[in-house]
Amino acid sequence: MPYWLAAPLWAGWIAGATAAPLGFDDALTRALHETPALAASASRIAAARQNAIPAGALPDPQLTLGLANVPVDGADRFSLDSDPMTMRIIGVMQAFPNAAKRGARASAARGRVGLAEAGMQVVRQTVLQQTAQAWIQRHSAEAQLRHIAALYDENRLFDAAVRARLAGGGGMASDVVLPREEAALIAEREDLLNARRAQAIAALRRWIGDAADWPLAGAPPKWPIDHARLAHRLEQHPELALYSQESRVLDAEIDAARAATRPDWSLGLVYQQRASQFGNMASIELGFDLPVFASTRQRPLIAARVAERAALDADYQAQLRAHTAELDADLAEYRRLDRALARQHEVLLPLAQEKVSLTLAAWRGGQGNLAELIAARRARIDAQLKAIELAGARDEMAARLHFTYAQPDDSGVQP
Repeated sequence: MPYWLAAPLWAGWIAGATAAPLGFDDALTRALHETPALAASASRIAAARQNAIPAGALPDPQLTLGLANVPVDGADRFSLDSDPMTMRIIGVMQAFPNAAKRGARASAARGRVGLAEAGMQVVRQTVLQQTAQAWIQRHSAEAQLRHIAALYDENRLFDAAVRARLAGGGGMASDVVLPREEAALIAEREDLLNARRAQAIAALRRWIGDAADWPLAGAPPKWPIDHARLAHRLEQHPELALYSQESRVLDAEIDAARAATRPDWSLGLVYQQRASQFGNMASIELGFDLPVFASTRQRPLIAARVAERAALDADYQAQLRAHTAELDADLAEYRRLDRALARQHEVLLPLAQEKVSLTLAAWRGGQGNLAELIAARRARIDAQLKAIELAGARDEMAARLHFTYAQPDDSGVQP
């Protein structure tokens, strides 16, 4: 292979030759530790947990200060010591929301913690799935590029054979062009695969940073893809699990809205200081809310929360159907790719190789023409690259199915 053709393929690999190899599980583990999206989710969980601490607590007490019965006219106006009724007041007031309201607020806060945790699982699933698919895309592209490198060597030998035959008086002068045309087509395929490899590295860099440029090691795992097993876990999909936590929050908000129809109460203690010649006094106060306009205040809020809950239930059913359809479609595509890959290896590749062997034997025996041989070789190249492409596409679909529908702790990767 000419250096100017080989350089785009190997330059990136040589640059990363001193880096540690990047295995499949290594990429997933690194993504879970380095992705900013997961750090953001962890901060949201921490915030929700902090918000849950005071959710069910009583409100802060109020300190009251004031003056009472201060004369505003006459000889003693604005005097604080002349009138026995004038008092300096200091007091404390504590509100006591009803227990149902406080319990509902605490329950809603705990639900928001669960919602933040469920949101983190959605992010985690996305990170694992897209990292896995990007790694497999790069692995597939590099496998095809290695095959391209071998094709260059084979093409060079083929070109030498054509020239030798022409030198011996066989074939036509135009035959010398055909191997070079084949080399150009191989170079075109190489450019396409180099672009796919660069795109896969870019996608991988989003999740693991500069480690995306490291050389790959190993192969993607083989996950068991079973319809019944995946369908059984469908309702545990992270996006569907969000609805369970959202419903918990809405149920608590419904309880809080209903609790608002019950009166809250407050207790106040007041110390009243009078002039030194008069005795001081103390008071106690009780206050009660009067939710007497529930039909225009509390009940509309209850109805609104109940309607939101019904909408959430309908959204859940819609999402469940969407994910069920998506799972069935992905499984159908996985089965198609699996059958196509088996057909490629068992039928099409052997036939392509057999056709090359037959046309090559005919050409060497002087009974075939070079164009037929070139066409057969091109078909074999297509079949070989197609087999690698199908294997990569099947592994990508397997990763999508596994990381979308498997349990978070069934992924084989620990955060």
